[in-house]
Amino acid sequence: MKNRTKILIGVAVLAALAAWPATAIAGGDSDTPITGPALQQATDAALAHIGEGTVTDTEVGDEESLYEVEITLPDGSEVDVQLDENFNVVGTEAETPDKNDNDGDDS
Repeated sequence: MKNRTKILIGVAVLAALAAWPATAIAGGDSDTPITGPALQQATDAALAHIGEGTVTDTEVGDEESLYEVEITLPDGSEVDVQLDENFNVVGTEAETPDKNDNDGDDS
């Protein structure tokens, strides 16, 4: 294999790897947690909006916004806070337990 071919393959692989996070966000990969500095900013914004509770889950690329922060309130209820790319709150949704699912098994 010629050096030029190896270089082109290497560049293509790097381009694919570089595009992966943007693809995951645009594609709504809601299993991807928020990481790095964005995690602290999203946490601060969500808790400031709700006023109390503990962050129990985060997602990047949620179907409703760029960031989603799940907060568990002191009474055990949960609320999802939707944030845009500037960490502005664009929506909230109270999570209500499924009345038909009392065994706690999500399967």
